[in-house]
Amino acid sequence: MKLFTIQFSRWLIVLITLLSTGACVTEDTFDNSPDGNFEALWTILDEHYCFFNEKANEYGLDWNEVHDYYSQMLVPNMSSEELFEVCAYMLRELRDGHVNLSSSFNVARFWDWYELYPANFSDSIQRLYLGTDYYITSGMKYKILDDNIGYVYCGSFDHGIGDGNLNSMFARLAICNGLILDIRNNEGGLLTSAQTLAECFTNEKVIGGYISHKTGTGHSDFSSPKPIELTPFEGIRWQKPVVVITNRRCYSAANSFVTYMKACPNVTILGARTGGGGGLPFSSELPNGWGVRFSACPMFDKDMKPVEFGIEPDVPVQMTFTDMARNVDTMIEAARALLR
Repeated sequence: MKLFTIQFSRWLIVLITLLSTGACVTEDTFDNSPDGNFEALWTILDEHYCFFNEKANEYGLDWNEVHDYYSQMLVPNMSSEELFEVCAYMLRELRDGHVNLSSSFNVARFWDWYELYPANFSDSIQRLYLGTDYYITSGMKYKILDDNIGYVYCGSFDHGIGDGNLNSMFARLAICNGLILDIRNNEGGLLTSAQTLAECFTNEKVIGGYISHKTGTGHSDFSSPKPIELTPFEGIRWQKPVVVITNRRCYSAANSFVTYMKACPNVTILGARTGGGGGLPFSSELPNGWGVRFSACPMFDKDMKPVEFGIEPDVPVQMTFTDMARNVDTMIEAARALLR
């Protein structure tokens, strides 16, 4: 399996070490009390979270104001459940699906990034397109539709993708006139798998995007952006038109995959705006043992535009109630028409 370039991998290892070291120093300065755990959580985010400036511009987030508001809810003898609830509501102010607080009894999460939007996907209708004679490799389901269009559904990047998997799939689909790559409801997984798959659609090295890391505790302390280079897959590469279908539930590594695909030739993004999740997540711990995950490294597209808030499709398409009542997938049919 192809991973990042050696240079990028080394840089990433150094980054993880720096962040881990910084997190430990932060944790040791607070005691295990409601006030201490709250202050530790707020400070970890204040010093390491990477999207304060973007959130301030987008909806007016003021992290100091958030601290002052929620710190008033703390009382000395509050239960762990009560403290967790206060901390969870504070983290929701970041509106980030990569920000979680984990305890033995609950996990705080933010799902509004997709729950407040149309689903634009029906697994029951999609099963009618796949039928029962589809192939599966590395978690991807694929078949040739009756109009000689290849259809691949990649619902997750949790699986590693090997060269043999890709060669087998593209060899079988080689007779097709075009390819639909459906990643709807893909909430991410392995960033390396997203990059490996994207590298099957370019014949030359291209910059798929950029990434930065924090260099200090200030909200604007970042390194110069480092390029994420896509290197052509050494096996069978797709040479014909491809349409990538997206919806709001495409997040994290799936969001990055769309970013990479926009740098490849003969690719059209069709569907709805992706969910975002453009920050590489890292983890830390509070004095009481609760885990906190947060976005630490901002990622950008090839034009240095941030992708935290999602990526607009080239061809906007929404599922319609009329089509769904007829068991027709509006987005798949639009992709087929575009490829024909």
